[in-house]
Amino acid sequence: MNHKTLAMTLAALALPGVANAHVGLHTDGALAGISHPFGGLDHVLAMVAVGFWAASLGGRARWIVPLTFVAVMGLGGVLGILGTQLPMVETGIALTVAVLGLLVAFEVKVPTSAAVGIVGLCALFHGHAHGSELPSMASAGGYVFGFMAATIVLHLIGIGLASLRFGSAGRFAGRAAGAAVALAGAALMAG
Repeated sequence: MNHKTLAMTLAALALPGVANAHVGLHTDGALAGISHPFGGLDHVLAMVAVGFWAASLGGRARWIVPLTFVAVMGLGGVLGILGTQLPMVETGIALTVAVLGLLVAFEVKVPTSAAVGIVGLCALFHGHAHGSELPSMASAGGYVFGFMAATIVLHLIGIGLASLRFGSAGRFAGRAAGAAVALAGAALMAG
């Protein structure tokens, strides 16, 4: 995929968010779910980092890792909706942001199975937080579908950003971005 096509695809994916800027639309579960991940910097950073790291791992991990995140996040969302308790959710989310940033910053290479385990654990916390914040008038099924779809978009953005790294300058920029995400995670943990 060339850079022009990638940029146009990312722009097209962002357009539905503009159409959602109307009062009252968040009673629809899908729209509430789509907008929810974009409402917190912690979620945006973690989900883009998952896509970036998966692309850096390459091979099958490029798609298996993000899809695992989405699937486990959906499970975590259902657990949150059902009121199942998960200890230290907010701390867990902040920690996942820091860890994912470090994985990107240090270009950590692990087997796909290990990457799946890491992002699965991260996804459980993010999904639980999404699910426990289900708007009162929203359809639970639509809401889960919405935040899963938004997460896929954020993963694709991360994959796209990783594909823009060219040469040593691009590699340095990717590592610096990972370090910035890790610092943001540390700041979130500090409160």
